[in-house]
Amino acid sequence: MTGNNILIKSENLKALRWLIDNGYEGRIDLVYIDPPFSTGGFFSIDNSGRVATVSKAQDDSVMAYEDTVSGEEYMEFLKVRVLLIHRLLSERGSLYLHIDYKVGHYVKIMLDEVFGMKSFRNDITRIKCNPKNFDKIGYGNIKDMILFYTKGDNPIWNTPKLPYTEKDIVKGYSKIDKYGRRYTTVPIHAPGETKNGETSKPFKGMYPPPGRHWRCSVAELEALDRAGLIEWSSKGNPRKINYADEMGGKRVQDIWEFKDPLYPCYPTQKNEEMLKLIVSASSYTDSIVMDCFCGSGTTLKAAEELGRKWIGVDKSDVAIKITKKRLCGSDVPDKGKMSFEYVEID
Repeated sequence: MTGNNILIKSENLKALRWLIDNGYEGRIDLVYIDPPFSTGGFFSIDNSGRVATVSKAQDDSVMAYEDTVSGEEYMEFLKVRVLLIHRLLSERGSLYLHIDYKVGHYVKIMLDEVFGMKSFRNDITRIKCNPKNFDKIGYGNIKDMILFYTKGDNPIWNTPKLPYTEKDIVKGYSKIDKYGRRYTTVPIHAPGETKNGETSKPFKGMYPPPGRHWRCSVAELEALDRAGLIEWSSKGNPRKINYADEMGGKRVQDIWEFKDPLYPCYPTQKNEEMLKLIVSASSYTDSIVMDCFCGSGTTLKAAEELGRKWIGVDKSDVAIKITKKRLCGSDVPDKGKMSFEYVEID
């Protein structure tokens, strides 16, 4: 195969094996999947284009897909695919598996078995919708989960940050220097005592407090002090200065508020900004990104807009048509207008 993007219409187990046979083993840097959640439901689009979740197939709608596999059969369905995904991932590759809270913890056990417990990075809570007021026993569900694993110890990682709000800056950087720059100070020592190391030596005649060590070598502390980046208290205690305008934003934490589209074009369509965050954090511009449950193609669209190569797989006619339309502006695009190879596997 060439280095082009690929959209594959196929049952994804066949497609994953086809990718291995066609030279993609160990080449994919990022996989995001949003597999069926074992809900027992049918996902449809009616004649007006309205997306619905129904308890059984209906004559006046087009079925996008069925989510009827459950229990041990569901776990086996997922595991055989994850095993192949693991083979396709590069040594610096990552998997983000988006799953429902009802089965997520069982899925984590399976992923621990395939990837190893040390490869688990995060259980990300994703706020998916506004609060509901359904009358039922139990608390309202407004979240699902994303399980983040890496194949090796040195994965691709571009630390994601969000811009500070004005409130963040005022709260987190309460001090202002003579030039009007907002800043805060942090300790230059950390927990843990070191013996006879660079971080245990005296700085300006001062040793770290008992049970602690300097965060960096004394030479680095001296350089910070010469640069005016150490603030000394009235009692002679040193702290490092961090300026708000040099911090590049705040690190993304493990609770995300990326709500699903209010009027989706496909059942279970996910938030595009969330996919852009994932693609940005765990791939490079020369990386291949794959979604083998690609649905409406949000992962593929995010990857393309961020300059990555991508592979998408889905067996649904509806999913493939919507993906083509989102990527090309038409569900039956002229071949010359497609930025990808289209493959059908029986």
